[in-house]
Amino acid sequence: MKHRAKIMFTVSLVVIDTLMVSLAFFVGYQLRLQSDYQNILPFSSYLGMMVVHVISTLVVFFFYQLYHRQRALSYADQFYAIFGASSVGTIIAIAFISIFFKNQLDYPRLMMVYIWGLTILFTTLGRVIQSRIQLSLQARGWGEEYVLIVGAGEVGRMIMQKIRRTPELGYRVVGFVDSNTKVVAVQTVPILGKIEDLPELIETQNIDEVLVAMPEATHHEILKIVSKVDRGKVSVKVFPDVFQIMASKVTVGDLGGLPLLTVRDTALRGWRLTLKRTIDVAGSVVGLVFLSPIMMILAALIKLDSEGSVFYTQERMGLDGKSFMMLKFRSMRADAETETGPVWATTNDDRRTRLGTILRKLSIDEFPQLINVLLGEMSLVGPRPERPIFVEQFKNSIPRYMDRHREKSGITGWAQINGLRGDTSIIERTKYDLWYIENWSLALDFRILIRTFLQLFNDDNAY
Repeated sequence: MKHRAKIMFTVSLVVIDTLMVSLAFFVGYQLRLQSDYQNILPFSSYLGMMVVHVISTLVVFFFYQLYHRQRALSYADQFYAIFGASSVGTIIAIAFISIFFKNQLDYPRLMMVYIWGLTILFTTLGRVIQSRIQLSLQARGWGEEYVLIVGAGEVGRMIMQKIRRTPELGYRVVGFVDSNTKVVAVQTVPILGKIEDLPELIETQNIDEVLVAMPEATHHEILKIVSKVDRGKVSVKVFPDVFQIMASKVTVGDLGGLPLLTVRDTALRGWRLTLKRTIDVAGSVVGLVFLSPIMMILAALIKLDSEGSVFYTQERMGLDGKSFMMLKFRSMRADAETETGPVWATTNDDRRTRLGTILRKLSIDEFPQLINVLLGEMSLVGPRPERPIFVEQFKNSIPRYMDRHREKSGITGWAQINGLRGDTSIIERTKYDLWYIENWSLALDFRILIRTFLQLFNDDNAY
Protein backbone atom coordinates (compact mmCIF):
# COMPACT_ATOMS: atom_id res chain seq x y z
CA MET A 1 0.00 0.00 0.00
CA LYS A 2 2.78 2.44 0.98
CA HIS A 3 4.86 1.61 -2.09
CA ARG A 4 1.83 1.99 -4.36
CA ALA A 5 1.01 5.36 -2.78
CA LYS A 6 4.55 6.64 -3.41
CA ILE A 7 4.36 5.63 -7.06
CA MET A 8 0.96 7.28 -7.47
CA PHE A 9 2.17 10.51 -5.87
CA THR A 10 5.19 10.62 -8.21
CA VAL A 11 3.13 9.75 -11.30
CA SER A 12 0.58 12.44 -10.40
CA LEU A 13 3.41 15.00 -10.23
CA VAL A 14 4.70 14.01 -13.66
CA VAL A 15 1.20 14.14 -15.15
CA ILE A 16 0.42 17.55 -13.60
CA ASP A 17 3.79 18.97 -14.70
CA THR A 18 3.16 17.71 -18.24
CA LEU A 19 -0.27 19.30 -18.36
CA MET A 20 0.92 22.58 -16.85
CA VAL A 21 3.96 22.93 -19.13
CA SER A 22 1.75 22.17 -22.16
CA LEU A 23 -0.80 24.72 -20.97
CA ALA A 24 1.98 27.29 -20.49
CA PHE A 25 3.09 26.71 -24.09
CA PHE A 26 -0.45 27.09 -25.42
CA VAL A 27 -1.18 30.26 -23.42
CA GLY A 28 2.21 31.69 -24.44
CA TYR A 29 1.28 31.06 -28.06
CA GLN A 30 -2.10 32.79 -27.58
CA LEU A 31 -0.48 35.84 -25.97
CA ARG A 32 1.96 36.15 -28.87
CA LEU A 33 -0.88 35.62 -31.34
CA GLN A 34 -2.84 38.53 -29.86
CA SER A 35 0.08 40.92 -30.31
CA ASP A 36 1.20 39.82 -33.80
CA TYR A 37 -1.35 37.52 -35.40
CA GLN A 38 -0.15 38.19 -38.98
CA ASN A 39 3.30 36.63 -38.52
CA ILE A 40 2.27 33.69 -36.35
CA LEU A 41 1.53 30.30 -37.86
CA PRO A 42 -1.36 28.06 -36.71
CA PHE A 43 -0.78 26.34 -33.36
CA SER A 44 -0.46 22.94 -35.05
CA SER A 45 2.80 24.17 -36.61
CA TYR A 46 4.33 24.53 -33.14
CA LEU A 47 3.30 21.15 -31.71
CA GLY A 48 6.80 19.74 -32.28
CA MET A 49 8.28 22.67 -30.38
CA MET A 50 5.82 22.07 -27.55
CA VAL A 51 6.85 18.40 -27.28
CA VAL A 52 10.53 19.40 -27.11
CA HIS A 53 9.79 22.01 -24.45
CA VAL A 54 7.73 19.60 -22.32
CA ILE A 55 10.31 16.79 -22.51
CA SER A 56 13.29 19.06 -21.76
CA THR A 57 11.46 20.59 -18.77
CA LEU A 58 10.50 17.20 -17.32
CA VAL A 59 14.05 15.86 -17.77
CA VAL A 60 15.56 18.89 -16.01
CA PHE A 61 12.96 18.57 -13.23
CA PHE A 62 14.12 14.98 -12.76
CA PHE A 63 17.79 15.95 -12.49
CA TYR A 64 16.84 18.75 -10.08
CA GLN A 65 15.29 15.98 -7.93
CA LEU A 66 11.86 17.59 -8.13
CA TYR A 67 10.32 14.12 -8.30
CA HIS A 68 12.00 13.01 -5.10
CA ARG A 69 9.86 13.23 -1.99
CA GLN A 70 10.99 16.09 0.24
CA ARG A 71 8.70 16.60 3.20
CA ALA A 72 10.56 19.57 4.67
CA LEU A 73 10.51 21.63 1.47
CA SER A 74 8.41 24.78 1.87
CA TYR A 75 6.41 26.38 -0.95
CA ALA A 76 9.03 29.12 -1.15
CA ASP A 77 11.80 26.54 -1.57
CA GLN A 78 9.75 24.72 -4.20
CA PHE A 79 9.33 27.98 -6.12
CA TYR A 80 13.09 28.62 -6.12
CA ALA A 81 13.74 25.07 -7.38
CA ILE A 82 11.02 25.33 -10.07
CA PHE A 83 12.33 28.75 -11.16
CA GLY A 84 15.82 27.38 -11.68
CA ALA A 85 14.73 24.12 -13.32
CA SER A 86 12.23 25.82 -15.64
CA SER A 87 14.84 28.37 -16.72
CA VAL A 88 17.37 25.65 -17.54
CA GLY A 89 14.69 23.55 -19.25
CA THR A 90 13.61 26.47 -21.42
CA ILE A 91 17.21 27.22 -22.46
CA ILE A 92 17.76 23.56 -23.40
CA ALA A 93 14.44 23.53 -25.31
CA ILE A 94 15.44 26.65 -27.27
CA ALA A 95 18.78 25.03 -28.12
CA PHE A 96 17.12 21.85 -29.43
CA ILE A 97 14.43 23.83 -31.28
CA SER A 98 17.13 25.92 -32.97
CA ILE A 99 18.79 22.70 -34.18
CA PHE A 100 15.82 20.54 -35.20
CA PHE A 101 13.37 23.23 -36.41
CA LYS A 102 15.81 25.66 -37.97
CA ASN A 103 14.69 25.02 -41.56
CA GLN A 104 11.01 24.53 -40.79
CA LEU A 105 9.99 27.74 -39.00
CA ASP A 106 11.47 30.71 -37.23
CA TYR A 107 10.07 30.44 -33.73
CA PRO A 108 8.92 33.71 -32.14
CA ARG A 109 11.41 34.61 -29.42
CA LEU A 110 8.88 36.69 -27.48
CA MET A 111 6.61 33.66 -27.39
CA MET A 112 9.38 31.65 -25.70
CA VAL A 113 9.73 34.39 -23.09
CA TYR A 114 6.00 34.13 -22.38
CA ILE A 115 6.27 30.34 -22.22
CA TRP A 116 9.22 30.52 -19.81
CA GLY A 117 7.36 32.76 -17.35
CA LEU A 118 4.10 30.84 -17.64
CA THR A 119 5.90 27.51 -17.13
CA ILE A 120 7.19 28.75 -13.78
CA LEU A 121 3.77 30.10 -12.80
CA PHE A 122 1.65 27.14 -13.94
CA THR A 123 3.95 24.37 -12.67
CA THR A 124 4.17 26.07 -9.28
CA LEU A 125 0.38 26.38 -9.13
CA GLY A 126 -0.09 22.77 -10.23
CA ARG A 127 2.36 21.49 -7.64
CA VAL A 128 0.71 23.51 -4.85
CA ILE A 129 -2.66 21.96 -5.73
CA GLN A 130 -1.14 18.47 -5.95
CA SER A 131 0.69 19.03 -2.67
CA ARG A 132 -2.48 20.05 -0.84
CA ILE A 133 -4.28 16.95 -2.08
CA GLN A 134 -1.34 14.72 -1.17
CA LEU A 135 -1.02 16.24 2.30
CA SER A 136 -4.75 15.75 2.87
CA LEU A 137 -4.46 12.07 1.91
CA GLN A 138 -1.38 11.58 4.09
CA ALA A 139 -3.14 13.19 7.05
CA ARG A 140 -5.78 10.46 6.67
CA GLY A 141 -3.10 7.77 6.80
CA TRP A 142 -2.87 7.09 3.06
CA GLY A 143 0.69 6.21 2.17
CA GLU A 144 2.07 7.05 5.62
CA GLU A 145 5.53 5.77 6.53
CA TYR A 146 6.57 4.11 9.78
CA VAL A 147 9.31 5.94 11.67
CA LEU A 148 11.66 4.83 14.42
CA ILE A 149 13.33 7.55 16.52
CA VAL A 150 16.74 6.77 17.97
CA GLY A 151 17.08 8.73 21.20
CA ALA A 152 14.28 9.43 23.67
CA GLY A 153 15.80 12.61 25.05
CA GLU A 154 14.67 16.21 24.57
CA VAL A 155 15.42 16.28 20.84
CA GLY A 156 13.68 12.95 20.23
CA ARG A 157 10.57 14.17 22.03
CA MET A 158 10.62 17.42 20.07
CA ILE A 159 10.73 15.48 16.79
CA MET A 160 7.88 13.24 17.92
CA GLN A 161 5.73 16.25 18.87
CA LYS A 162 6.48 17.89 15.52
CA ILE A 163 5.34 14.76 13.69
CA ARG A 164 2.18 14.55 15.78
CA ARG A 165 1.32 18.19 15.12
CA THR A 166 1.77 17.76 11.37
CA PRO A 167 0.05 14.50 10.34
CA GLU A 168 0.15 15.68 6.72
CA LEU A 169 3.87 14.79 6.69
CA GLY A 170 2.75 11.19 6.34
CA TYR A 171 4.81 9.89 9.28
CA ARG A 172 3.75 7.55 12.06
CA VAL A 173 6.13 7.19 15.01
CA VAL A 174 6.20 3.47 15.83
CA GLY A 175 8.50 3.84 18.81
CA PHE A 176 11.83 4.92 20.25
CA VAL A 177 15.19 3.20 20.51
CA ASP A 178 17.15 4.25 23.58
CA SER A 179 19.83 2.88 25.87
CA ASN A 180 17.85 3.96 28.94
CA THR A 181 15.89 0.82 29.76
CA LYS A 182 14.26 2.35 32.84
CA VAL A 183 11.88 4.39 30.68
CA VAL A 184 9.08 2.30 29.16
CA ALA A 185 7.36 4.94 27.00
CA VAL A 186 7.44 8.62 26.04
CA GLN A 187 3.96 10.15 25.96
CA THR A 188 2.33 6.80 25.07
CA VAL A 189 4.96 6.03 22.40
CA PRO A 190 6.85 2.89 23.52
CA ILE A 191 10.60 2.42 23.78
CA LEU A 192 11.04 -0.76 21.78
CA GLY A 193 14.64 -1.58 22.55
CA LYS A 194 18.28 -0.58 22.45
CA ILE A 195 20.48 0.41 19.52
CA GLU A 196 21.65 -3.20 19.25
CA ASP A 197 18.05 -4.16 18.47
CA LEU A 198 17.75 -1.86 15.42
CA PRO A 199 18.06 -4.52 12.68
CA GLU A 200 15.39 -6.72 14.27
CA LEU A 201 13.05 -3.78 14.99
CA ILE A 202 13.32 -2.49 11.43
CA GLU A 203 12.27 -5.89 10.15
CA THR A 204 9.50 -6.69 12.64
CA GLN A 205 7.99 -3.18 12.75
CA ASN A 206 8.17 -2.65 8.98
CA ILE A 207 10.13 0.60 9.45
CA ASP A 208 10.55 2.97 6.49
CA GLU A 209 12.71 5.67 8.05
CA VAL A 210 15.05 5.98 11.03
CA LEU A 211 15.49 9.42 12.63
CA VAL A 212 18.60 9.71 14.78
CA ALA A 213 17.83 12.28 17.50
CA MET A 214 21.14 12.25 19.38
CA PRO A 215 22.79 15.58 18.50
CA GLU A 216 25.45 15.26 21.19
CA ALA A 217 26.49 11.73 20.16
CA THR A 218 30.07 11.17 19.00
CA HIS A 219 30.90 10.36 15.39
CA HIS A 220 31.70 6.82 16.45
CA GLU A 221 28.26 6.41 18.02
CA ILE A 222 26.50 7.79 14.93
CA LEU A 223 28.47 5.47 12.65
CA LYS A 224 27.54 2.55 14.89
CA ILE A 225 23.84 3.39 14.55
CA VAL A 226 24.01 3.89 10.78
CA SER A 227 25.93 0.64 10.32
CA LYS A 228 23.06 -1.27 11.92
CA VAL A 229 20.53 0.07 9.42
CA ASP A 230 20.02 -1.60 6.07
CA ARG A 231 20.06 1.57 3.99
CA GLY A 232 18.89 -0.33 0.94
CA LYS A 233 15.47 -0.65 2.57
CA VAL A 234 15.38 2.17 5.11
CA SER A 235 16.39 5.83 4.86
CA VAL A 236 18.35 7.37 7.73
CA LYS A 237 18.21 11.00 8.80
CA VAL A 238 20.43 12.43 11.52
CA PHE A 239 19.55 15.49 13.57
CA PRO A 240 22.68 17.68 13.38
CA ASP A 241 24.85 18.33 16.39
CA VAL A 242 25.64 21.76 17.81
CA PHE A 243 28.86 22.10 15.81
CA GLN A 244 27.21 21.27 12.50
CA ILE A 245 24.31 23.68 12.89
CA MET A 246 26.39 26.54 14.31
CA ALA A 247 29.28 26.32 11.92
CA SER A 248 28.09 24.84 8.66
CA LYS A 249 30.48 26.96 6.59
CA VAL A 250 34.09 25.93 7.20
CA THR A 251 36.85 27.60 5.21
CA VAL A 252 40.54 26.69 5.03
CA GLY A 253 43.20 29.32 5.48
CA ASP A 254 46.82 29.32 6.53
CA LEU A 255 49.13 30.96 8.99
CA GLY A 256 52.57 31.09 7.43
CA GLY A 257 51.95 27.78 5.70
CA LEU A 258 50.20 26.22 8.70
CA PRO A 259 46.64 25.21 7.66
CA LEU A 260 43.86 26.61 9.81
CA LEU A 261 40.10 26.00 9.71
CA THR A 262 37.80 29.02 10.06
CA VAL A 263 34.61 27.71 11.64
CA ARG A 264 33.10 31.02 12.60
CA ASP A 265 32.80 34.30 10.75
CA THR A 266 30.52 37.29 10.89
CA ALA A 267 28.15 37.36 7.93
CA LEU A 268 26.58 40.72 8.75
CA ARG A 269 29.13 43.48 8.43
CA GLY A 270 30.12 46.28 6.05
CA TRP A 271 27.84 46.72 3.05
CA ARG A 272 25.74 43.73 4.11
CA LEU A 273 24.75 45.55 7.27
CA THR A 274 23.80 48.65 5.26
CA LEU A 275 21.77 46.53 2.84
CA LYS A 276 19.89 44.80 5.65
CA ARG A 277 19.10 48.14 7.30
CA THR A 278 17.85 49.52 3.97
CA ILE A 279 15.48 46.55 3.59
CA ASP A 280 14.31 47.01 7.20
CA VAL A 281 13.48 50.68 6.71
CA ALA A 282 11.69 50.08 3.41
CA GLY A 283 9.81 47.06 4.74
CA SER A 284 8.71 48.75 7.98
CA VAL A 285 7.52 51.90 6.16
CA VAL A 286 5.53 49.90 3.60
CA GLY A 287 4.15 47.66 6.34
CA LEU A 288 3.04 50.55 8.54
CA VAL A 289 1.38 52.35 5.62
CA PHE A 290 -0.60 49.32 4.45
CA LEU A 291 -1.41 47.99 7.92
CA SER A 292 -2.32 51.34 9.50
CA PRO A 293 -6.10 50.99 8.81
CA ILE A 294 -6.11 47.49 10.33
CA MET A 295 -4.05 48.67 13.31
CA MET A 296 -6.49 51.52 13.97
CA ILE A 297 -9.43 49.09 13.96
CA LEU A 298 -7.55 46.71 16.28
CA ALA A 299 -6.77 49.55 18.66
CA ALA A 300 -10.47 50.40 18.94
CA LEU A 301 -11.43 46.74 19.45
CA ILE A 302 -8.81 46.28 22.20
CA LYS A 303 -10.21 49.29 24.10
CA LEU A 304 -13.74 47.91 23.78
CA ASP A 305 -12.76 44.36 24.72
CA SER A 306 -11.03 44.98 28.08
CA GLU A 307 -9.69 47.62 30.41
CA GLY A 308 -6.16 48.84 29.92
CA SER A 309 -3.96 50.46 27.31
CA VAL A 310 -3.97 49.56 23.62
CA PHE A 311 -0.23 48.95 23.44
CA TYR A 312 1.89 46.87 25.75
CA THR A 313 5.56 47.75 26.17
CA GLN A 314 8.01 45.25 27.55
CA GLU A 315 11.75 45.47 28.15
CA ARG A 316 13.69 43.16 25.84
CA MET A 317 17.41 42.66 25.23
CA GLY A 318 18.66 43.36 21.72
CA LEU A 319 21.87 44.16 19.86
CA ASP A 320 25.04 44.00 22.01
CA GLY A 321 22.95 43.14 25.06
CA LYS A 322 21.32 46.58 25.20
CA SER A 323 17.75 46.82 26.40
CA PHE A 324 14.89 48.47 24.53
CA MET A 325 11.14 48.71 24.96
CA MET A 326 9.38 46.37 22.52
CA LEU A 327 5.88 47.30 21.36
CA LYS A 328 2.96 44.90 21.07
CA PHE A 329 -0.80 45.14 20.98
CA ARG A 330 -2.00 44.25 24.47
CA SER A 331 -3.38 40.71 24.39
CA MET A 332 -3.53 39.96 28.13
CA ARG A 333 -5.19 41.49 31.14
CA ALA A 334 -3.56 44.66 32.41
CA ASP A 335 -2.68 42.88 35.71
CA ALA A 336 -1.44 39.68 34.02
CA GLU A 337 1.85 39.48 35.95
CA THR A 338 0.84 41.16 39.20
CA GLU A 339 0.72 37.87 41.11
CA THR A 340 3.04 35.65 39.06
CA GLY A 341 5.81 38.01 38.02
CA PRO A 342 7.63 37.41 34.68
CA VAL A 343 6.53 34.02 33.30
CA TRP A 344 6.26 32.32 29.91
CA ALA A 345 2.99 32.37 28.02
CA THR A 346 1.53 28.86 27.82
CA THR A 347 -1.12 27.03 25.84
CA ASN A 348 -4.64 28.08 26.92
CA ASP A 349 -3.16 30.83 29.10
CA ASP A 350 -6.07 32.21 31.17
CA ARG A 351 -4.44 35.67 31.32
CA ARG A 352 -5.36 36.34 27.69
CA THR A 353 -8.32 38.55 26.81
CA ARG A 354 -10.98 37.31 24.41
CA LEU A 355 -9.58 39.38 21.55
CA GLY A 356 -6.03 38.69 22.71
CA THR A 357 -6.47 34.97 22.08
CA ILE A 358 -7.13 35.70 18.40
CA LEU A 359 -4.36 38.31 18.17
CA ARG A 360 -1.75 35.94 19.57
CA LYS A 361 -2.93 32.98 17.50
CA LEU A 362 -2.53 34.99 14.28
CA SER A 363 0.57 36.85 15.58
CA ILE A 364 -1.22 40.13 14.86
CA ASP A 365 -0.14 41.46 18.25
CA GLU A 366 3.38 41.77 16.78
CA PHE A 367 2.41 44.40 14.16
CA PRO A 368 3.49 47.43 16.29
CA GLN A 369 7.05 46.07 16.28
CA LEU A 370 7.36 47.57 12.80
CA ILE A 371 7.83 50.82 14.73
CA ASN A 372 10.76 49.24 16.61
CA VAL A 373 12.21 48.23 13.23
CA LEU A 374 11.82 51.74 11.83
CA LEU A 375 13.56 53.18 14.90
CA GLY A 376 16.47 50.80 14.40
CA GLU A 377 15.88 48.84 17.62
CA MET A 378 14.87 45.67 15.76
CA SER A 379 15.10 44.10 12.32
CA LEU A 380 12.43 42.41 10.23
CA VAL A 381 14.37 39.14 10.53
CA GLY A 382 16.62 38.06 13.38
CA PRO A 383 16.67 36.18 16.69
CA ARG A 384 13.59 36.93 18.78
CA PRO A 385 14.47 39.17 21.75
CA GLU A 386 14.02 37.86 25.29
CA ARG A 387 13.35 39.68 28.54
CA PRO A 388 16.51 40.53 30.55
CA ILE A 389 15.43 38.37 33.48
CA PHE A 390 15.28 35.30 31.21
CA VAL A 391 18.54 36.23 29.46
CA GLU A 392 20.30 36.15 32.84
CA GLN A 393 19.05 32.60 33.35
CA PHE A 394 19.88 31.31 29.90
CA LYS A 395 23.35 32.80 29.47
CA ASN A 396 24.67 30.80 32.43
CA SER A 397 23.29 27.47 31.25
CA ILE A 398 23.33 27.58 27.42
CA PRO A 399 26.68 27.75 25.56
CA ARG A 400 27.08 30.79 23.31
CA TYR A 401 23.62 32.09 24.21
CA MET A 402 24.82 35.70 24.33
CA ASP A 403 26.13 35.36 20.76
CA ARG A 404 22.50 35.77 19.69
CA HIS A 405 22.93 39.43 20.58
CA ARG A 406 25.67 40.02 18.01
CA GLU A 407 22.89 41.06 15.62
CA LYS A 408 19.62 42.93 15.96
CA SER A 409 16.58 41.07 17.20
CA GLY A 410 13.86 40.36 14.68
CA ILE A 411 10.07 40.23 14.38
CA THR A 412 10.51 36.76 12.93
CA GLY A 413 13.46 34.43 12.59
CA TRP A 414 14.91 31.15 11.37
CA ALA A 415 13.98 29.39 14.61
CA GLN A 416 10.38 30.62 14.50
CA ILE A 417 9.62 29.39 10.97
CA ASN A 418 11.00 26.00 11.98
CA GLY A 419 8.46 25.62 14.78
CA LEU A 420 10.65 26.86 17.65
CA ARG A 421 8.53 29.60 19.19
CA GLY A 422 6.45 29.82 22.32
CA ASP A 423 7.14 27.24 25.03
CA THR A 424 9.75 25.25 23.07
CA SER A 425 13.37 24.25 23.69
CA ILE A 426 15.60 27.30 24.31
CA ILE A 427 18.68 25.23 23.49
CA GLU A 428 17.39 24.26 20.07
CA ARG A 429 16.16 27.81 19.42
CA THR A 430 19.64 29.13 20.22
CA LYS A 431 21.22 26.71 17.74
CA TYR A 432 18.94 27.93 14.95
CA ASP A 433 19.53 31.59 15.86
CA LEU A 434 23.31 31.15 15.75
CA TRP A 435 23.09 29.31 12.43
CA TYR A 436 21.11 32.24 11.00
CA ILE A 437 23.62 34.81 12.24
CA GLU A 438 26.58 32.96 10.76
CA ASN A 439 24.89 32.10 7.46
CA TRP A 440 22.99 35.33 6.78
CA SER A 441 22.12 36.32 3.24
CA LEU A 442 19.50 38.59 1.72
CA ALA A 443 17.92 35.56 0.03
CA LEU A 444 17.66 33.82 3.42
CA ASP A 445 15.87 36.86 4.89
CA PHE A 446 13.33 36.89 2.04
CA ARG A 447 12.86 33.15 2.41
CA ILE A 448 12.12 33.57 6.13
CA LEU A 449 9.69 36.43 5.48
CA ILE A 450 7.81 34.42 2.83
CA ARG A 451 7.55 31.35 5.08
CA THR A 452 6.43 33.54 7.99
CA PHE A 453 3.58 34.89 5.88
CA LEU A 454 2.60 31.39 4.72
CA GLN A 455 2.56 30.13 8.33
CA LEU A 456 0.69 33.14 9.68
CA PHE A 457 -2.65 31.32 10.00
CA ASN A 458 -1.27 27.85 10.69
CA ASP A 459 1.14 27.95 13.65
CA ASP A 460 0.39 25.60 16.54
CA ASN A 461 3.04 27.29 18.74
CA ALA A 462 1.37 30.72 18.53
CA TYR A 463 -0.45 31.30 21.81
